[in-house]
This record gives sequence, C-alpha cells and structure tokens, in this order.
Amino acid sequence: MPPSQLKQLKASLRDSGVIRPQQSKKQKRENAKSGAAAQNRNQRNAALQAIRDRFNPFEIKVAPSRSKFDVTTRDRNSSAAGKSRPGVTKSLGEERRRATLLNEMHNRNKVGGLVDRRFGENDPTMTPEERAAERFARESQKKMRKESMFNLEEDDDEFQLTHMGQSLSLDQANIDDFEAEDMDGAESDDGMTRKRKRFDENDNDMEDFIDFEDGEEGENKPERKKSKAEVMKEVIAKSKFYKHERQKAKEDDDDLREELDQGLPDLFEALRGIKAPAKPEPPKQDLDTMNPERAAMLQGPDKADTEREYDQRLKQLTFDKRSKPTDRTKTAEEKAEEEAERLKKLEENRLKRMRGEQLSDEEEDNNDNDSFLQDDEESDVDDAAAFGLPAFEPRTDLGVEDEDDFIIDDDLVERRSNVSLSLDGSDMEDEELSEEDEQEDEQEDELINGMSLPTASAATAASTAVEVNPTAGGKLAFTYPCPKTHGEFLAIIKEVPEQDIPTVVQRIRALHHPRLHADNKAKLGQFAEILVEHVSYMANNSEQPSFAIMENILRHIHSMAKTHPINVATAFRARLREISNDRPLDLLPGDLAILTGVSTIFPASDHFHAVVTPAHLCLARFLGQCSSDTLSDFATGAYASTLCLQYQTVSKRYMPEFINYSLNALCNLVPSEPTQKLGFFPFRKSQESVRLAPSKKVAPRKLQFRDVSLLPSDSQAAENLKASLVLSFVSLLDHACQLWSDKSAFPEIFSPVEAVLKYVQQSCKAKIYAALQDPLQSTLDKVSSQLAQARKSRRPLLLHYHRPLAIKSAIPKFEENFNPDKHYDPDRERAEANRLKKEYKRERKGAMRELRKDASFVAREKLREKKERDAEYEKKYNRLVAEIQSEEGRAANEYEREKRARQGKR
Repeated sequence: MPPSQLKQLKASLRDSGVIRPQQSKKQKRENAKSGAAAQNRNQRNAALQAIRDRFNPFEIKVAPSRSKFDVTTRDRNSSAAGKSRPGVTKSLGEERRRATLLNEMHNRNKVGGLVDRRFGENDPTMTPEERAAERFARESQKKMRKESMFNLEEDDDEFQLTHMGQSLSLDQANIDDFEAEDMDGAESDDGMTRKRKRFDENDNDMEDFIDFEDGEEGENKPERKKSKAEVMKEVIAKSKFYKHERQKAKEDDDDLREELDQGLPDLFEALRGIKAPAKPEPPKQDLDTMNPERAAMLQGPDKADTEREYDQRLKQLTFDKRSKPTDRTKTAEEKAEEEAERLKKLEENRLKRMRGEQLSDEEEDNNDNDSFLQDDEESDVDDAAAFGLPAFEPRTDLGVEDEDDFIIDDDLVERRSNVSLSLDGSDMEDEELSEEDEQEDEQEDELINGMSLPTASAATAASTAVEVNPTAGGKLAFTYPCPKTHGEFLAIIKEVPEQDIPTVVQRIRALHHPRLHADNKAKLGQFAEILVEHVSYMANNSEQPSFAIMENILRHIHSMAKTHPINVATAFRARLREISNDRPLDLLPGDLAILTGVSTIFPASDHFHAVVTPAHLCLARFLGQCSSDTLSDFATGAYASTLCLQYQTVSKRYMPEFINYSLNALCNLVPSEPTQKLGFFPFRKSQESVRLAPSKKVAPRKLQFRDVSLLPSDSQAAENLKASLVLSFVSLLDHACQLWSDKSAFPEIFSPVEAVLKYVQQSCKAKIYAALQDPLQSTLDKVSSQLAQARKSRRPLLLHYHRPLAIKSAIPKFEENFNPDKHYDPDRERAEANRLKKEYKRERKGAMRELRKDASFVAREKLREKKERDAEYEKKYNRLVAEIQSEEGRAANEYEREKRARQGKR
C-alpha cells in the first residue's frame, strides 16, 4: 500500500532541503553577511513551488513526451515546452471578465447616475456602522464650530458630505454680497484665493494684505488671525484701488491718442510739402451736408412728386440688366488647345459608342447631343448621289441656309399683323428670362437666329388666324396652329403650295416656341412625330417627290431631335416596327425615306442604338430574304444596299447580306446565266427574266427614286435601267472594297466578288455594252490589287512565343543555421504577404476564441442570475403559501371551535 499524502509531503520536503537541521545564530549571521540567506530563500521558494505543482497534477497540462519528429518540433529545448496551466489561465480570464464585462453587462441600457462621494463610502475596510458613526461625529464637530450664525472665524472644512464638494443648501447668509465689477464675480473662497494670487503677482513685495484704515497703528497691534470680514474688506479695497489705477492709465492713454490723431493730418501735409487748408466750419444744420436733391426733396412740401419719382426709379431698376461674371479673354493658342481637347474627347466617346462600351454618367451628360444625334452633316455618302438622290446642300432658293437658319421673307411681317418679328433682339421677355432657361432652350434658340419671338397673345391667336386670313392676300398666312395629328397638318397645308411647306413648318415652330408657353414644348414634340410621318407620306403619295422639300423637313426633324429626342426616336421606332410587322420583305418608298432619315439624324456608328440598330436589322432582313423578280425590286435593293454602306461609313462593320445581294443581282442581270458556281454565296434566281438583251445597245443613266415604284415604259428603257443597275452594283462593290480593305477576312469576302466581276466582264464584251467596260475594269483591277495585297500581308497563325523554362531542380537547398521559426522565402513580397496572412489568421482565431469565452461567461452569468431570481421567487412563493396555509388553518380551527361551542360541545 503506498504511503499517505502526508508522508509523501514530508519526504518531499526533506529531499528538497526545505526541512533541514536548525542553524546556529553564528551561522545565520554569516549567511546574512555573505548573501547565502537570500539565495537559500529563493531556492526554498522554488522547491516549494515544484512540490505544489507535483502534488496537484491536474493544474499543469503536459504535452506528449515524445514527438513524431524531433527535428521539426519547436521549442524543444525550452524549460516550459509542452507545459501550461489551464486552470490558472482560466481563473485569470474569469476574474478579468468579472471586473470588466460583468460591469458592462450590469450597466447596459443604464444612463447617468450619481457618484457618492460621502466619507467612507468607497472604503471597503469600513463597516456600515463605522461609516455612520464617523459621519455623525464629523457632523457634530461642524455644528459645534458653527454655534452662532455671526461667527466669522475661519473653519477649515476638510470634508464635504455632499456631491462634488459643493453645498446643496439654500442658506446663503454666510456669503457676502459684493459688487460684480469690483470682485469680477468672486463670491467664494476660491474667488478670494484667485484675487490674492493676482495681487501677489502684481506686487511681489507685498506678502500679506494691508489694512488701509489702521495706518501706522496696525504695526503696534499684536499679531492675530484676521477674520473673514477683515480679509474681504482688504480684498475689496485692494481691488478698487487697482481698478482705479487701471482706469486712470486708460484715460491718460486715450487723451494722448486723441491728441496725436488730431495732429496727424498736419503731419501728413507737412511731409508732402503742402500747406494744410483751413478747416471748414461745421454745418449748422444736417441738411447742409446732405445731397442737394435729397435735401430739396425733404424740404419740399409736395410729396406726390416724390412718390412718383420713387416709382419711376424703381421701375428703372427692374429694367437694368443683371450683372454677369466676366471671364478672362483667352489667347488664340488657349482657344485652339481647348477646341482640340474638346474634339479629342468627342472622338473618344464616339469610338466607345461604336465599340459598344459603356459611357460614364459624366460623359453621357457632357455628350448628350453627340451620343444621340449625328453632328457630322457630311454623313451622306456619294453613293446616294450615284443612285440619283440629291446631296444635302444648302437650299438658298428656299431661303434656308440650315434647318435652324430662317431668312425672313418680305411677306412674313405685315403692318397690321399682331405678330412682332423685329430684328432687335432686345425683347423684354428675353431679358427677364433666367440663365437656366436660356441654357435649357439653347438648342431651340437656333431656330430664331437673331429673330425675336412673337408675343404670347399672337401665339394664342394662331388657331384663328388661318380662318381669318388664310392666304393673306395671295401669300402665306402669318400664324398657324400647332397640329396634334397628321390629319390636322394635312388640313393646314391643303391650300399651301408644296414648295412653301418648309416655311409653314418654320412659322409653326416660331409661333409655338417653348419660351412663349409651358405647353409648347409638348406640342412641338407631337409636331416632330407628325413631321416624321409626313416624310413617309410624301414619299408614298408622289411618283417623284421633291427631295428638296423632304430634305428641308428632315433638317427640321434633325433640329427638333436636339430638344425632343424621345419624341423623334419614338416616331422613327414606330415606323420601323410597322415595317417589321407588315412588310419586312416589300419596302415602300416611304420606308426608304424613313431609313434615309435615320442615317442622317442619328449616329449610325453606335454599336447599340435605340433607332439605328432596328434600322440595321430591317435592311439586313430585306437584303437577306427578299425575292427580286422585277426591275423595281432590284432598284429597291440597290437603294437599300446604298443605305447599308452609308450606315457603315464610320464604323466599317461587315454586312454579309450586302455582298450576297449584290452578287445575286449581278448574276441575274448579266446576259448569260453562269454555268458554274462562282463563290460561296447563296444564289437566288429571279422568277422573271431580267437579263440584259444581247441585241440592243444600252445607254446607262443615273438611277432615280421613281425607279423603285415605276416600271419602264418600253423595252429600250428597260434595257437602259438594267445597265444602270449593273453599273450601280459595280460601283457599290467598288466602294465596299475600299471600305472593308482593312478586314482580316478580306480575301474570303472578296474572292467571290472577283469571280463574279470577271464573269460579268466576259458576258458584256460586246460593243453594245461598251459603256460598262471601263467601270467594270477599274473595279476589277482595284479588287484584284487589294486581294493580292491582303494575301501578301497575311501571315500564318503561330503559337505564342515563350522563352524556354528552366528545369525545376529537385535538390533541396541546405541551410547551415536552419531555424524553424524563420521563413526562407526569397520573394520578399510573398514572404511579407504570408507573414501578414499568418498574423491575421492568428489574431482572428484569438479574437474568435475570446468572443466565445465572453459569450460563455455572459451566458453563465445570465443563468446564475436567473437561478437566483428563480430561487428568490420560489422562496417568496413558499413563504406566501405557508402564510396563507397558516391563516387558513387558523381560520379553520376557529371555525371548528365556534361550531363546537354552538353545539354545546366542549
């Protein structure tokens, strides 16, 4: 049986040397002198701690004695390796949380509070009885010293029984009443002390206050402690004395300063060498120094003239122009630099839109008009002219330089007319407009071009002006109502000659300018939609519409799209949706006019656009799926092909439908049908024969817009139209070759074109087709040279070139002084990143561990408090139940005794 714990403890104490034979006094003195006593004491304490640890094995956690690999084990030589004291650590953490977290938990949702500063309140060594006794004793002593309310002896109150050392009593009898200006607000002993310190600083020789009333007799009096009243008298006297001295010095300074100021002008004049003029006498009345006009107005008896003049000047003030900030005049170099920077930004934004990239909000705000409208008016390619369409040039014969530059005709302004269209530009309404409104209507102001707007009354009377004076003596009316539907617009221009329609549109826009009325902006938006519909109407209802009129109306639409972009875009999208739903493969002349307007009003180079993208799809669908059986169909296809190239002038995107349709049209129009396949394009043969007749001589002409709807009258005209179509498609292919010459797939695209052009040239070798030979040869030469250059510049595909990689070495790097705590990563950035990651991970784990411990501590405390509350509640409940039961038992006993008594039982 092993020995008991007591025996083991005694044996351990003997073995460690804690228990040893008692030393003599001589040995103790020697050890004390040599320092051996202190060393023995330290050894004894260490031995006792080791014995405590050995006899409490559950307090120390020891790691496994054997590790898997000794080389990789860290801290293997440390004395504390593998040893820890979880109990001590846990108890310390518990105590720390009780001191901090528990107080926070108890004070949670509690605001404010008073700190009790009474004597002995925060002293844990005193019992409540001792605190009460000590407080009572100090209060009694204070009352004994304050027996009389007239006792002015100083008492050093070292203790305060109230909060923050300040008295809460309303008894202010012991406080003297001094004047605020004398004592500077000093009403307490603290104030006296502050004043005394200030006096001591000002007068270093004065060690104490003096009594000004006693004089020399004060020296013979015996020294005694001054009372509070005497001290305060001295303080007041000293304060008043110094205050009087300061006031006197200030008055002297003011007098001297005033005297110097009076002589300063004379001094300045003397310095300048000019004699000072005599000072004028001061005026006897205030009116002498006043403005003569104002003085006369005040002295005058008539006030009606004064009020009339005041009103007149007030009106003049309202008419004054507002001041505007002036900018520095920039040099020509600065202006050129700013213009170049602006154009550069616009070009960058256009390229972004063309590539389909998303613009930022700032770029969209700065380039609102540039992103929605096409600024370049030269977007009409020469193909339209080749097809027979007139180029958009200024129409000076119509009196219009631009869609917004209106030239006033002689009959526009009539003497009896209510409309004021003067060229002054100084209209009152324009001056009263704010600068924000001017910026808002900047685009619409271009319509006026220096011409003042009509008055609001004239715009209101526009609806009746047509009935009253429809022709104005054989000329156009001066005012027109703003139509709400296309039918109303047709009724307005019913009696108007076709060449005067742009003038009517001009006057409608001028009479319904947004500055005249708030509703005019919405009306002009509807009017823009009506104009879009009218362009299609004009093309559909006329065999040869006037392109000058259509061009002018499109220019008006272009101008109105700057201020009403949503309305114009909605109108064009409605027409495109109608084309897609009703006649996708049978385009009308009005549809072609709408597609032409899209290319001239909106930027066709944008990758995604609300109007241009659907127009692209309409053209591609028509060219890719339509069946061309008559010459009118081929003329429509030629017009659509021209629009395709016009759309891609800037962006240069490849459209396979254009190439396929053009090659199909040439194969159907040549005199003989090809016997072999000329390329990888789908060949669609027309149901009716539209080939050139080999027996008739042809004379190609310019294609006209009426060719899309009218058939030729005789066979010779038909042959001429066929030759014109062949020439048009050849010229379109020539332009496409130049447009897509930079494409990497140029050989694959234009190899079929070369084959078809060679076949057309062979089929048209007869003299009757001599007019086609030169354009065919020039186009074929261009395509052949471009193909040869593209094939020559093309390089075969190659893999990416990578430098040869070194073979990884499997031999480990040897470190002589290897330290497992050190990292040997040669990449400093990676090593630093790994170190930070490791530190972050360690800190995160530590924080999570502490948070879990805090949560566990809070849960334990809440559970303990709940148990205490439950136990208290149970105790109270049992006590109440016991009391009730005792009361019930007592009442039952009394009832039984009373019952037996009434029954006569004892």
